[in-house]
Amino acid sequence: MMNRSATLNTRIRKIWQILGPGLITGASDDDPSGIATYSQAGAGFCYATLWTAIVTFPLMAAIQEMCARIGMITQEGLTATLKKNYPKSILYLMAIFSFPAITLNIGADIQGMGAVAHLLIPQVSTFAFSILITVILVFFIIRIPYRRLAAVLKWLCLSLLLYVVVPFLVHADWGEVMKSACIPTIHFNKTFFEILVALLGTTISPYLFFWQATMEAEDISHSHKTIIINKRVLNDMKMDIDFGMLFSNLVMFFIIVTTGAVLYKAGIRQIDTVGQAAKALEPLTGKLTYVLFAAGVIGTGFLAIPVLAGSLSYIVAETFNWKEGLDKQFHQAKGFYLTLIVSLSVGLSLDFLGISPIQALVYTAVLYGLTAPVMIGIIMHICNNKRIMGEFTNKRWSNVLGSMTLLLMSVAAFALIYFQFK
Repeated sequence: MMNRSATLNTRIRKIWQILGPGLITGASDDDPSGIATYSQAGAGFCYATLWTAIVTFPLMAAIQEMCARIGMITQEGLTATLKKNYPKSILYLMAIFSFPAITLNIGADIQGMGAVAHLLIPQVSTFAFSILITVILVFFIIRIPYRRLAAVLKWLCLSLLLYVVVPFLVHADWGEVMKSACIPTIHFNKTFFEILVALLGTTISPYLFFWQATMEAEDISHSHKTIIINKRVLNDMKMDIDFGMLFSNLVMFFIIVTTGAVLYKAGIRQIDTVGQAAKALEPLTGKLTYVLFAAGVIGTGFLAIPVLAGSLSYIVAETFNWKEGLDKQFHQAKGFYLTLIVSLSVGLSLDFLGISPIQALVYTAVLYGLTAPVMIGIIMHICNNKRIMGEFTNKRWSNVLGSMTLLLMSVAAFALIYFQFK
């Protein structure tokens, strides 16, 4: 019995060691703004959108695996690879779209965290909490070396387990849940298609592409031993990606179940912020569910915002050939860290500009929707380019899943534009 327990513990430790950039990327996808989107899907349409969590899993995993492979083979971020092999106009276009999109996303997340923290401690205002959160994030991102920061982010992923627990504290109809998950439901109206586009935009986001490639390259450059890219290394990377994306979509699935079972059934159809979602749960499900939901928002925010700000800093630094890296001290990479500080500060200032979190999410979805299909097409082109990838080009299934993702996101972008002007 002791031997079995020891063997199990060894396996768990080995799996935990393999998990890294893929887990962090997947978990950061469930940021406060993403949680708000999932909550609106559940409140507005009960379980009708659950099938999207299943459909998007293999597509997300395929694209993130390509990004990871690019980072491992080139040992550079996606921006640097674009800069070396494609017209600069494409690179500048991506940078121009990325800065406002990611900054708006950061702003929505900071406001969401501040609002939820205020609900837990009403004596402190939302804006005061937002300032405090921003200061804490800037301090720790700059002061903590890359290895320690990666470890902290990895453990913060566990905060998402709160959302796996919450659905079992409410009275969900699990038969209806499974039916909705397996049989796609589509309502042909503007509101339903808007939430579908929002779900796709928050699960398959361009900033995740940049972060994944960069973190894989960083992991190799910070390794104390020479890493030879072979089948075992690629399999470990794929396991990390698959686990991270599965974890991300499970959280999405369970948040929709929770808000569908509670808010939709109670007649609450509109959720504009994650704070509203948390507050609406309290009188309907009790203090424990409410506190767990709120705590999860704060934990995921501290996980996601460094990923958002970090990905933007890498994009800008690689575009202008600045020194970069979360392992460097401030004076060694001033441009890199100043970009990070500016993005957080601008995100914090959205409240002064009169931009609400839900407005920020709409603008972000538009920008992500326009750039995602282009980025997916470029990523697939890179991964099929033997001059860049050598023997590690895409296999058939990668191209099939990548093409499906490209088609889906292109249709989503068209639908997004259509509904904005209808």
